[in-house]
Amino acid sequence: MARKTSKRTSGKAAGKSALDKTKNKAAHRRVQRNEKLPALGRMMSWVDKPGNAGKIFWALAVVCGMLFVADFLYEKHGHFDVEHFPGFYGIYGFVMFTIIILAAKTLRIFVLRPEDYYGNKAVDREEYPADQLGKVTHDGT
Repeated sequence: MARKTSKRTSGKAAGKSALDKTKNKAAHRRVQRNEKLPALGRMMSWVDKPGNAGKIFWALAVVCGMLFVADFLYEKHGHFDVEHFPGFYGIYGFVMFTIIILAAKTLRIFVLRPEDYYGNKAVDREEYPADQLGKVTHDGT
């Protein structure tokens, strides 16, 4: 005796199809939004998707590691002895970048002024005529 199969889907399969429909709607909205972008914006829209920031980070980490390893494979012709060390320029760049950031934070202490530093002479402190402000209330009046 042949077994009859039902055309009804199980709850699990129906749930998957509803999930697929939701994903399709989200993808359709993304496509509609991307159609408004210029060509370069459409090409680079993959960067905006969740999870791609981590992929970019790890891709850059792999490239940096490969470049560090490649530094062992060629003969260097530096002007100073320190330039012959493997990874010197990578380490030097990182150290200099860190020093620049720390110097900027230190300089901020000396350059920062209080919010009311300019007092009444600040442009954003002047009073505007009420009839020229074009105020709009949020309650529709």
